[in-house]
Amino acid sequence: MKRFIAVLPLALLVLVVAAAPAHATRIEELCDVRGVRPNQLVGYGLVVGLGGTGDTGQARFTVQSTAAMLRRLGATIDPSSIQTKNAAAVMVTSTLPPFAHPGTRIDVTVSSLGNARSLAGGTLLQTPLYGADRRVYAVAQGSLVIGGFSAEGGSGSSVSHNHTTVGRVPQGAIIERRAAAPPLSSERITLSLREPSFVTAQRIARAIDGSLGAGSASAVDPATVEVRVPAAHRRNPVGLLATVQVLDVEPDAPARVVIDERTGTVVLGAGVRISEVAIAQGGLTVEVRERPRVSQPGPLSAGQTAVVADSEVHAEARPGNVHHVANTASLQDVVAALNALGARPRDLVAIFQALRSAGALRADIEVQ
Repeated sequence: MKRFIAVLPLALLVLVVAAAPAHATRIEELCDVRGVRPNQLVGYGLVVGLGGTGDTGQARFTVQSTAAMLRRLGATIDPSSIQTKNAAAVMVTSTLPPFAHPGTRIDVTVSSLGNARSLAGGTLLQTPLYGADRRVYAVAQGSLVIGGFSAEGGSGSSVSHNHTTVGRVPQGAIIERRAAAPPLSSERITLSLREPSFVTAQRIARAIDGSLGAGSASAVDPATVEVRVPAAHRRNPVGLLATVQVLDVEPDAPARVVIDERTGTVVLGAGVRISEVAIAQGGLTVEVRERPRVSQPGPLSAGQTAVVADSEVHAEARPGNVHHVANTASLQDVVAALNALGARPRDLVAIFQALRSAGALRADIEVQ
C-alpha cells in the first residue's frame, strides 16, 4: 500500500489532506541493482551568439578561452582585443545512464560561470564531458533552451522571470564511450534499497520468494536483499530482473514530521499519531505604524521645513484557550485536530515541537 502524506505550507491557514487510492509499490521503484548505476559528467565550454548579455572583460577566463578556441580554429588574435559581451563561459553537466552505448544522445544542463546576465539565444560550442576518471565520455553542442526571460530599460529598470543564466540542451550530447559496468552475475544478484528499512527489506524478500520459490531471496541488512538466481534463469539474468522488479511490495513508512523552515513547509507522514492531550495556543501581535509629519516654520521665523516622525504602537494579545485533542487513529484525525485548533501557520512548528516534548506526538521531527 502506498502511503499518502499531508503537505502544509506555512503560508496557508488550513491543513488539507487528499485521500489517495491504496496500492502497492513495485520493487523497481524501491531498489537499485548493485553495480548498475549512472555516472556524472562535467565539462567547461563556451556559449556564443548572446545579444550583448555575455561576460564582461572582468571575466578573464572567458577572454582566454575565446582566444584559445580561435587559435585551435586557425585564427591568431591578441586576447586584449577580444570583446566577450556576446559570449559566456559555462559549466556543462549531464548524467551518463548505465549501459548507454556510443551514439546515444542525452540531455545536458548549461550554467553560467562568469558574470553573464543571460544565456538566452545562445549556442553551446563543442564541449567534451569528462567522468571522474578524467576520460571523455560524451561531447555536447547545440542551442540552449532557457526557462525564463529578462528585460532592461534605458533608465536601469528591469524585469526578470526564473533563471536566465541556466539552460538546457535537450539531446545535446552524444555518448562517445561506454562506462565500465560489471556484468550481471548468473548466480547472485544484489538489490540495494533506496530507503533502508528492516520491514521493507523483509517484505521484498518474501515477495521474491513467493514468485521464484522459497529460499530465492534473503534480507541481509536494512539496505540489502540478495537474490539467488535459479538454474532456469542463469542464462537470462535480464529476464529474472524483469520478473523481480515488477513485483508489488508495500513499503514501510516511518512516522515522521518534516519541517522545512526555508520554504515554510510542514509534511506529515502517514504514520503520524497524536495521543490525548490539551493544548493552549495563543499569541501576541505588535504593530508599529510610522506616520511622518511635515513641520512648517512660522512666518518670518527664519526656520526650516522639517519632517517629524510620528510612531504609533499597537499590541493585541489573542486569548490562549485550552483545546482538547482526542487520541488520533489516522492521519485524517491528526489534520482534523490541528484544524480545530485554529492555529496560525507560524504556530504549527511550535505546536509540533511542544507535542513532541510532551510525549503526545508519536513521530520523529526532522528540521531541514
